[in-house]
Amino acid sequence: MRTLTLTVMAVAVLAAPLAAPLAAQSPADRAAQAVDGRVMQAHLEFLADDALEGRAPGTRGGDLAALYIATQFKRLGLEPAGDSGSYLHQVPVISLDPAPTLTLPQNGSPRALTYRDDFVLWSMHDSASVSAAGDLVYVGYGIVAPEYEWNDYAGLDVKGKIVVALVNDPGLRDSTLFRGRIFTYYGRWTYKLEEAERQGAAGILLVHTTESATYPWGTVSSSWTGPQVRVERDAGPLRVAGWLTQDAAAALVGSRDSLDRMMAAATRRGFRPVPLGGKAEAQVTSEVARSVTYNVLGRMPGSGALADEAVMIGGHYDHLGVGTPVDGDSIYNGAMDNASGIGAILAMAEAMVETGVKPARSLVFMAFGAEESGLLGSTAYATRPTIALPNLAAVLNIDVVNLSGRTRDVSALGVDQSSLGEVFTRAARAESLEVSVSEDALLKGYFFRSDHFPFVRAGVPSLSLQSGTSFVGQPDGYAREQEDDYNANRYHQPADEVLPSFKYEGAEQVMRVVIRTALAAASAPSQPTWSEGSEFREAGLERVRSAP
Repeated sequence: MRTLTLTVMAVAVLAAPLAAPLAAQSPADRAAQAVDGRVMQAHLEFLADDALEGRAPGTRGGDLAALYIATQFKRLGLEPAGDSGSYLHQVPVISLDPAPTLTLPQNGSPRALTYRDDFVLWSMHDSASVSAAGDLVYVGYGIVAPEYEWNDYAGLDVKGKIVVALVNDPGLRDSTLFRGRIFTYYGRWTYKLEEAERQGAAGILLVHTTESATYPWGTVSSSWTGPQVRVERDAGPLRVAGWLTQDAAAALVGSRDSLDRMMAAATRRGFRPVPLGGKAEAQVTSEVARSVTYNVLGRMPGSGALADEAVMIGGHYDHLGVGTPVDGDSIYNGAMDNASGIGAILAMAEAMVETGVKPARSLVFMAFGAEESGLLGSTAYATRPTIALPNLAAVLNIDVVNLSGRTRDVSALGVDQSSLGEVFTRAARAESLEVSVSEDALLKGYFFRSDHFPFVRAGVPSLSLQSGTSFVGQPDGYAREQEDDYNANRYHQPADEVLPSFKYEGAEQVMRVVIRTALAAASAPSQPTWSEGSEFREAGLERVRSAP
């Protein structure tokens, strides 16, 4: 569906001069009151227009979106904060389309597994061909967590070996361990790969069950086959990584009963890694393609001794581009995901510029590229930042904004992880909103799945904003109804486009809370700190220790 008239309207609105500053009791009050949902709407409608062809990384539409955002930062007078005095931060992207083979021992003899049916496997190096061969070692959950007095690698050197690990963490089976059924980062498959590499393993095979992964094998086979897109990385000891079906893992250890006993043993304190008495041989040949996409950054400078430090407000601008047609529509516009977030960021930047707020720390407005490809833009920035990470006090991430109406509450993932949660709670109260936390989001580990998370891993206190659940004038269950409808009918579909039903009052509530949170964090005498029980506390302490 073409929306050229909306594009023209967006440009017309954005060409208008900024309004005169508003009088209010405090800088935070002034900036919050200056937020205008119509400004957000104009940006959203431009970014979600068919003319931008779904904003996929490395495409004309994706590049136009980046240029548009940079132009808006320049219009607002924000300083360039990217590479070489520009608004753009380069993200080198590599795509590897793997054709793997995997041979594992079974009943004392090597057995070649069937790709997709028994396993998936990909290269951890950026070359067209990589192989790994080594002794197999079962490492339970593959976790090293000193704060939980847990070390699944204790007593055994796995350098050059192929490790077999479970996903999730021991709290899945024993609620007295870790955080019970609330997902920790130690449970994420990404952590398992990182720890295996730290231990010097040549390869890792993750055992899939629907309960532990929280999704079926079909999700694994569709997600880890075809082109695997990531940021270019230096070659480390970990050469290959992949997943095994539950049946393939059972055949490896002898039977389903044997596998069940080994999984139960991994939940008990004092577990030690178990050599499996055989070798694995893996080979991955990949078609390799390289491209470049961009993050876009604008900086509002601080006004004192802390001006070199910054609070970041960010969200991703990319979406899925042009894909398989659905009902004749092949453009995946990504209106909610995440033109809404970028529209909100630009509207908040405009409100803070026009009211002249001058916090002690700088404010950095960030539009991440290639989030849909696996947090590539935010990962690239955390790896090669233009603002030193010890100077980055906090990150506020906005990925999908409430467009369903006003709420009595507001939510964020990570409120329990650091003192930034307290800052957010005070900001919500200033807008007469309660703070709610989605149990479903905690159980499924959503805190680890958006653009704030590479900064979390680097030790930067962060929040990821979510919609409230108590809607004004709507019955109980309305929030779930809206979420289910979006997930079933529009999420990552061409139908995620601008709708006449969008309401911007709820988005204004979210923006006001974010502005208050950002200004409070930017004006505080010290940076937010990690909570005692957070698995990211040590990374936070190390970040501070690394400050020059």
